[in-house]
Amino acid sequence: MTRPTRRLAPAFVLLAGLAAPLAADQTPNPDAEISFNTGLTHLREGRPQLALEEFKKAVKGDDKSPYFQKGLGLAYSQLGRYDDAAAAFRKALQINPYYVDVRNDLGTALVLAGKRAEGKAEFVTAYNDPTNPSPDLSARNLGQALLEEKSYAEAANWFRSAVNKNRSLVDAHTGLAEALVGLGKPEEAVPVLESALKEAPTSLPLMISLADAYYRTGRFTEARKNLEEVSRKDPVGPAGKRAAEMLKHLPR
Repeated sequence: MTRPTRRLAPAFVLLAGLAAPLAADQTPNPDAEISFNTGLTHLREGRPQLALEEFKKAVKGDDKSPYFQKGLGLAYSQLGRYDDAAAAFRKALQINPYYVDVRNDLGTALVLAGKRAEGKAEFVTAYNDPTNPSPDLSARNLGQALLEEKSYAEAANWFRSAVNKNRSLVDAHTGLAEALVGLGKPEEAVPVLESALKEAPTSLPLMISLADAYYRTGRFTEARKNLEEVSRKDPVGPAGKRAAEMLKHLPR
């Protein structure tokens, strides 16, 4: 049975960080603000190319706004232009070094650009900064980067840190379980996922990961029950399709 897969948390999950007020000494540029807000709408609705054009207009109207630079970076990230994204995120940090959550975006862009050591260093810096509004995401992303490198023990430690910061972060639980499986300890992954599912009983990714852990520990009946439930709840969606594929490989 193939494991569920995840990637680094995409930068656009941090869109909320863009809706920040202007600094006291910053004069608003109405046209730039309009372009920025239009860009946000395009980004949220899955139109990154249109978002990019609007963010470029916003930056042209005000190149001193770290929020505009972050928006630009997020659009580049969604388009797979990770070096350009990293440059925009660095500009945002240059303008406002205290805009710490941008380091999560920068780390993600660097890792996806193949500059893994630099990216992981950004996640560590962000995690260690007491002003970071999302240290759970920093830890989760670092755990995911290490998991992709098969550094399972380190990955497990960072996923545990993410869970300790935010028990509702589903990806941290599933990442921890996958790291434990990688360490040859699927039996330890089961209680991790069972506990997480009690807190988020409707989470389909958790149910799939738990089914995988049940499968790896020979608990086929329980695995089948979980997968069939996912299929019922999401018959045509990505989780349901994944569950259906996993069911094909499950012994009867």
